Amino acid sequence: MAAPGENLRINSDRLWDSIMEMAKIGPGIAGGNNRQTVTDEDGEGRHLFKRWCDAAGLEMGVDEMGTMFARREGTDPSLPPVYVGSHLDTQPTGGKYDGVLGVLGGLEVVRSLNDLGIKTKHPIVVTNWTNEEGARFAPAMMASGVFAGVLDQADVYGHVDKQGKKFGEELERIGWKGTEKVGDRKIHAFFELHIEQGPILEDEGIDIGVVTHGQGLKWLQVTLTGKEAHTGSTPMPKRRNAGLGMARVIELVHEIAMDYQPDAVGAVGHMEVFPNSRNIIAGRTVFTIDIRSPEKEVLDAMDGRIREGIDTICEALDIRYEIEQVGAFDPVTFDAGCVKAIRDAAERLGYSHRNIVSGAGHDACWINRVAPTAMVMCPCVDGLSHNEAEEITKEWASAGADVLFHAVVETAEIVG
Repeated sequence: MAAPGENLRINSDRLWDSIMEMAKIGPGIAGGNNRQTVTDEDGEGRHLFKRWCDAAGLEMGVDEMGTMFARREGTDPSLPPVYVGSHLDTQPTGGKYDGVLGVLGGLEVVRSLNDLGIKTKHPIVVTNWTNEEGARFAPAMMASGVFAGVLDQADVYGHVDKQGKKFGEELERIGWKGTEKVGDRKIHAFFELHIEQGPILEDEGIDIGVVTHGQGLKWLQVTLTGKEAHTGSTPMPKRRNAGLGMARVIELVHEIAMDYQPDAVGAVGHMEVFPNSRNIIAGRTVFTIDIRSPEKEVLDAMDGRIREGIDTICEALDIRYEIEQVGAFDPVTFDAGCVKAIRDAAERLGYSHRNIVSGAGHDACWINRVAPTAMVMCPCVDGLSHNEAEEITKEWASAGADVLFHAVVETAEIVG
């Protein structure tokens, strides 16, 4: 396949300006963004993205999950397109780059092709997947999961947020429920550019992460039920303390993750305590456990040990428990050909690079099930993400988009 010349680069100023312009929509309170999925702010961000796509001469399609597909035609429209993109939704206290870099980096690929007058044999489609974050409506990577056939569309339409609002109704309310059947599109290959969300690349002074694998993940929602009682007058041996149970489970999760180093991780994130009064022993706690590993056997072993440990803890404290798996995906091995295209692009452009395992879930993890897929990563300051202080440099963004540009165009095949 033909590859673009070594001198071809994206317009780094335009990419950076676009990221900063998108960041004005749904501003956070500390310099980041709150543009949660299918909110009014999400809708506004989508309209801006569509205007940019229209200006670039792209044809927009929207499926029933609200995913946006902006197509640049190839010289052979009958060929399956090369897809590129990520997501525009954010965490409640999210950064300006998580997901956004991948969508706007994809847009910059086609803008640069237009500027340079380059035609490709395969069409190229820039994609904004709906609800990657899963912050407002669980699970994460919702639309790509439906696209890949691992989540049920009717089921996720009925998922509710903390206010009891349904995902499907909110998607329709903001005007981005499309008519295209989900999953009908044929994909030649999919590439996703993303910030690392970890410290490895910055610590080692590496420009580009060539993502070879993605960690598997399990989210367990645990409910512990004890008995509310007065903190001052209830004897210690008589207590059925759900808060103490949660504390012991938190420690258990940490200890189990440490047993499977260097790649496994685990933590309790979301926590609720009831009735949450200073002089009442907690009668109920609800919390989520997040465990991850690039090896399925390790992930399953951690899951089993956690469940056994919770049973032991609750028996000792005379409290009841319920465990519900609310999210999961198996470890991912990305397509060797797409990974090679990314590695070759980094070498061609003179960027330092290393193989890396993605510690976070991404839409690419689901799309890898239905099409050849790979990811490009750039560093982020202190490895910080899912935080309004999330930061990258213009140079890092440009390097990642340059590699994305070359990998996508090589795979789409230059004509002439």
